[in-house]
Amino acid sequence: MSENNKFALVTGATSGIGYELAKQFAQNGYNLIIVARPSDHLEQTAQELSTQFGVQVKPIAKDLFTDGAAQQLYDEVKATGITVNVLVNDAGQGVFGKFHEEDLERQIKIIHLNVVSLTTLTYLFLQDMVARNEGKILQLASVVSILPAPLQAVYCGTKAYVLNFTEAIINELKDTNVTLTALQPGVTDTDFFNKAGAQDSPLAKDKASMSSPADVAKDGYEALMKSEEKIVSGFKNKAQIAMSHVTPDSVLAEMLRKQSEVAPSCSNRSTD
Repeated sequence: MSENNKFALVTGATSGIGYELAKQFAQNGYNLIIVARPSDHLEQTAQELSTQFGVQVKPIAKDLFTDGAAQQLYDEVKATGITVNVLVNDAGQGVFGKFHEEDLERQIKIIHLNVVSLTTLTYLFLQDMVARNEGKILQLASVVSILPAPLQAVYCGTKAYVLNFTEAIINELKDTNVTLTALQPGVTDTDFFNKAGAQDSPLAKDKASMSSPADVAKDGYEALMKSEEKIVSGFKNKAQIAMSHVTPDSVLAEMLRKQSEVAPSCSNRSTD
């Protein structure tokens, strides 16, 4: 087992970028607390990472869509006596379609996951980190944190919150040894589009232009270790962000809508 006593807590750790981030920490000697909704896959992932990398891996099943779940997670971790040196707020989801046509309850749940649970976990673990004057937090933002993304209005809005929230706290902590980093990936080859009900969109079908979740995770890990404030993962995404600074928002919104829009006959929304 790892002789390193440091622990990284990763939410959304059983798939996509979260899974690859957990692997990054494990291969660099961090013990893990991995968090995901209750499933057999959570235990399997814990066993896999522990066996492959020789680190301690503690799985905690928690549905961060629900009220009180983030506080419960914190309380359970505290009860173990484990010190969380790195918090990775990866868990997040979107919904695809026109805001006024999509189910309101589902969209509110996404706001809860992407904003409320992330904020709660940041608040609780950050207090401990500041008291120790040690710790790091990686927040999953997105390139759409600063781009208007029609048909993903709620997801886009939540990621704008994550980026703004993170940048503000970075300034508040400038005289401490606690650092935050915002990771801004673009379109990545994960299950995001299926869960969002956007599997038939042009973006979801263009696999060749997608980023690898392993590459995104590596960028995020390295930026976090260097205490960088934010990192846009991938050259194409960096170019898109640069272009956004000189392009009117209305034009950007129309471009992004054309990239995302599904013909009515192809619509097939997920109910996950």
